[in-house]
Amino acid sequence: MMQSSSSSSKLERNAMEKKRRMQMKDHFSRLASLVIEQTSKERLPSHVLLDKATTYVKQLKENVEELKGRKEKFKGSGKSMEDNTAGSTLPVLAVRDKDSTLEVNLITGLNTKFMLHEIITLLEEEGAQVVSASYSTVGSKIFYTIHSQAIWSRIGIETSRVHERLKKLVF
Repeated sequence: MMQSSSSSSKLERNAMEKKRRMQMKDHFSRLASLVIEQTSKERLPSHVLLDKATTYVKQLKENVEELKGRKEKFKGSGKSMEDNTAGSTLPVLAVRDKDSTLEVNLITGLNTKFMLHEIITLLEEEGAQVVSASYSTVGSKIFYTIHSQAIWSRIGIETSRVHERLKKLVF
């Protein structure tokens, strides 16, 4: 009798552990779908996924702080956001890491002065090879998109460092 109760409790523990593992797998899968653009069915190890999620959340936090600062600056200047988008806006910069590729999106006004080759040089210094670069002009804004790929896929590209260096270059 003692053996059957211990074996049934062991079965219950095993079932509970299996349920916990399935829930964790589901949570990691949902996290991956929110943080990483899935280009293949290949699963990332959980520590890599958590590292990417942490980096992504830090980048979002930096973007929120930057936007809050810009909002306060607009309030203090007496201009509306619409007035400022006519061409005198500070550049808007977004850097996104997608597996071993890096996408840089930049929006500037027509009269914003910067050198595109400096951005490409910076990406190359960080271990990226520019695959494509394009721009389009809409109204008084110029939209730049630069796609680059890690030269050494094992090392990768440090997205947050690239973002900080680009901000110093563009702003």
